[in-house]
Amino acid sequence: MLTTNEPAPDDMPLCCSTYDVAVVGGGIVGLASARELILRHPTLSFILLEKEKDLAIHQSGHNSGVIHSGIYYTPGSLKARLCGKGATMAYEYLDKKGLPYKRCGKLIVAVEREEIPRLKALYERGQKNNVRDLTMIDAKGIREREPYCRGLMALDSPYTGIVDWRLVSLAYGKDFQEAGGTVVTEYEASDMAMVKESPAGITDGMKYPIAIRDSKGTEVRCRYVLTCGGLYSDRLAQISGCSPDPRIIPFRGDYLVLKPEKHYLVRGNIYPVPDPRFPFLGVHFTPRMDGSVWLGPNAVLAFKREGYKLYDFDARDFGDALSFRGLQKLVMNNLVYGVGEMYRGVFIGAQVKILKKFIPELSLISPQLSHASICKCPWREG
Repeated sequence: MLTTNEPAPDDMPLCCSTYDVAVVGGGIVGLASARELILRHPTLSFILLEKEKDLAIHQSGHNSGVIHSGIYYTPGSLKARLCGKGATMAYEYLDKKGLPYKRCGKLIVAVEREEIPRLKALYERGQKNNVRDLTMIDAKGIREREPYCRGLMALDSPYTGIVDWRLVSLAYGKDFQEAGGTVVTEYEASDMAMVKESPAGITDGMKYPIAIRDSKGTEVRCRYVLTCGGLYSDRLAQISGCSPDPRIIPFRGDYLVLKPEKHYLVRGNIYPVPDPRFPFLGVHFTPRMDGSVWLGPNAVLAFKREGYKLYDFDARDFGDALSFRGLQKLVMNNLVYGVGEMYRGVFIGAQVKILKKFIPELSLISPQLSHASICKCPWREG
């Protein structure tokens, strides 16, 4: 499927296409990158290649939809700078395009006394990251913000919001196409190489020395290539001649969904105090743009990089993960935690028990299993 601002003529097949820049990957990172590049360099020609039939259907469409304010990251780090600036830019873009969002805020709640020092340290980190309007509140303040939530202390981040990131991704794609970019779907790049011969029928073909091919042999030529492969970013890096490090290890997160008659229990985002030993934020309450409320997720090793169901399996993905020393070390050091996550993924009551620490009125019959996401965790060897 080829889509562009102007349809390609029938006598110009994709195998004869040449572009200044090719972006591989049609998720939010690829679409945002392609959009920004074409706006900065309008005289160049651009193509975006996506392996699926539609854009932004994996991580970009399988996430909790939160606009984070930049609390969690090490002050001065790239993540801290990008998260804070990104939230501001996101709100500006959403307002400009008239895209729906809700600035419903977030509480990070300490329910145990031993969590309070970590919460205070997180507050100091947020202050150093210049998080807007971040305050520390007591139990009374928690009840004022979230009447059904119980806790000892909390961080209140009113700048945090929610949005449908897939909708944002598609808006980026529309901007890219309106600026003259070409989008090709159902094109899975399987090989990239520097070539020395000019493609047949192309004048000055050697100006485009990079050949991208799919499994059918369909070729796209370009001068520069940018890979934004999400869960397959390490493999795309490898076929483009770069190092696959850091490696991508997929983790699946299963969400419960609060039944409609219980939506009144949650107003905004409610998060636990994160455990610094793990790269996950813990189970939390997340209101959605469609009015639903998600609870979770857990975090378990996925047997397939884009496997959203418990029994989805891919031999190569699973083998790559198991053979990776970084994952082996993580599993051995956190075996009890990992088994607990798997248990909570199978038995809903175990996950509800954790959630009830925050909202005691929650009952086993309140939520139901609904959605799953896949999180990519980059790991280096060792």
